[in-house]
Amino acid sequence: MTTDLHGPLSAYAARLHATVGDRHHVASPLGAWLLLAVCATEPADTEPADTEPAGENAAGEGPSADGPTGEDLAHALGTHLADAAEVARVLLDAPHPLVRSATALWRRAGRGDGGSAAWRAALPRTTDVGELPDQAGLDAWAREHTDGLIDTFPLKVNPKVVFALASALATRVSWATPFDVADASALGAGSPWARGLRRALRSPSHGHRCAIVSTKRLGDVIVHAAPAQTTDGAGLVVLSVAADPQVPPSEVLAVAYDLSVGAADGAQPAGARSLFDLPLGETPLWTLREERVRTRARDGREERHNAVLPCWSARSEHDLTAPALGFKAASTTLAGMLHLPIETFDARQVAMARFGRYGFEAAAVTGMVGLVSLPPEGVARTAELRFGHPYAVVAVATDNRADGATGPWHGVPVFSAWVAEPEELPEADAADR
Repeated sequence: MTTDLHGPLSAYAARLHATVGDRHHVASPLGAWLLLAVCATEPADTEPADTEPAGENAAGEGPSADGPTGEDLAHALGTHLADAAEVARVLLDAPHPLVRSATALWRRAGRGDGGSAAWRAALPRTTDVGELPDQAGLDAWAREHTDGLIDTFPLKVNPKVVFALASALATRVSWATPFDVADASALGAGSPWARGLRRALRSPSHGHRCAIVSTKRLGDVIVHAAPAQTTDGAGLVVLSVAADPQVPPSEVLAVAYDLSVGAADGAQPAGARSLFDLPLGETPLWTLREERVRTRARDGREERHNAVLPCWSARSEHDLTAPALGFKAASTTLAGMLHLPIETFDARQVAMARFGRYGFEAAAVTGMVGLVSLPPEGVARTAELRFGHPYAVVAVATDNRADGATGPWHGVPVFSAWVAEPEELPEADAADR
């Protein structure tokens, strides 16, 4: 299912992030995409409803791809309506242990007929269906399904609202191995952030993955992957990708989504470069040095990487009414299913994220050492990757099962961000725990 979703979701993420631009922000393209996919649900029967048909701007039948509304919705989803609806059912009905997910469909009492029984039965079984709550009820739903990370529902209820559809995604994880602390100057002499911060994060010697990757789209980029602690084989990998400072955010985010393929499996990114193919010295993205060391590398040439990143957090609200995002077609489709005439629609998303030394909660780390005889002498090259200017982040779910198979969430990008406003490492996190 990863192959089925990754392409459509990457394309949708590109459109969503493009509406935001280059400001510091976080979003969940997956959350918006799932909401559209729920609207793509088709009833098992085609019997006409007993109530009067929907109004001029509401479709009177299911979301058939044969009509203009269905075509618009399918275009926004990037796949066939039936396939999108099935993906939504699979993800929502088999929730990831580290990604809380929920959807809900509400309509105002006495308006419409709630849709046919066959259509309601085809919705994800975890979708809450019921009477439209008041504002306090909607806010409570948002808090409940995001573990309190989002306080308020992104839209306001007024007497004109006849139905509402909502999705929620949330994760709260600790890194499998926490970051070390570095002086912010390690972000590089050319970094605009190095002068404004005192401390930054440095990847630990083991447990994180770093690489310099050659891409067709942008040339060389730097990549850092921090895995979270797993639960029953399921986890989350947060991928950070930086390119030349002059590259537009949309291009870096697109490459980050491309590189997220395989991140859940811990694979080395395609195009990863050997440090021995690069010149020693400094670039805007890394510093490369060489030293004599003891090494067990077969050819006597060892490669080491580490990365320096800032702490960051973001809270964003996104207007999703742009035609390319598909919510006009989705609202028309849903109105047709519920037999509710509508005149207009609104769609928004509120998102937040925090990235710190220990993840989102404190973690306990256990270390062990072994003493061996000195290996032969050789050469080691060490690259320090510097995330010292705005860069992209994509959080990818892992879903490994005990029998060796992967679950439906494996490889799915859940959240993505453009980091342009770093934060100081909190004093409480400066000391080891």
